[in-house]
Amino acid sequence: MNFIDIDFDFRKDSKCGDPDVDSKKLYEIQKTLWSKKLPSNQEFELKIIRNKNGRMLLQNTECGEFSSDRICPHYVGKYNGKLDGWLLDFEKEELQHKVRTIGGHIIFPANWRNGFTINQARGVNKKICDRFDLTLECIRRFYLEKQSPLFDTFLRYKDFFDLFVDFKGFTEFFFLQDFIGEDEQINFSLPFDDFVRPALPQTVEEYRIYYLNILEIINKRNNRLLAKPY
Repeated sequence: MNFIDIDFDFRKDSKCGDPDVDSKKLYEIQKTLWSKKLPSNQEFELKIIRNKNGRMLLQNTECGEFSSDRICPHYVGKYNGKLDGWLLDFEKEELQHKVRTIGGHIIFPANWRNGFTINQARGVNKKICDRFDLTLECIRRFYLEKQSPLFDTFLRYKDFFDLFVDFKGFTEFFFLQDFIGEDEQINFSLPFDDFVRPALPQTVEEYRIYYLNILEIINKRNNRLLAKPY
């Protein structure tokens, strides 16, 4: 019997409004999803803990603490509302809902290492603007020892990436295959030109393209997670 409801919006299980902080349902599912053998053949057993501020985290005895992170931003109400009038109300609601289903979440190290964590760096870097396709391109390059806007951040967490051996190991462990095209190239949600163009959608049409791509890819990942044997 499968325990995942791929349509459940984890905001409904959060008192503070941020499921990555306090959703017990989200952390229970992530604990079960990622407690398995790593590509490095190391057993990756996780347990749920709370830090001194009451935030939920996942902990592995040998590898440290991890936070649940939403992977795809919706941009609603962000950047001084710059994009808020670009989608219809039902589209904005659909996008906000979809990114808070299980297919819209992953875990990253939560411990601070003399600089932004991975999830923080994704958000503040203007060349990334929290986009997961751009983050994945940085991860792909990191495994190839190539520079990217997030290279220095990833270097501080090299031990985390080493757990998955290579980019294929990382994407398969986290069921990210639908973010990847042929030859391990990223399926970008907007045109990509080596991090030169702005990461945010620049027009109404681009935002709609982004919105449709995110819905499609999270639906695919949700179905992958649903099909996983438990």
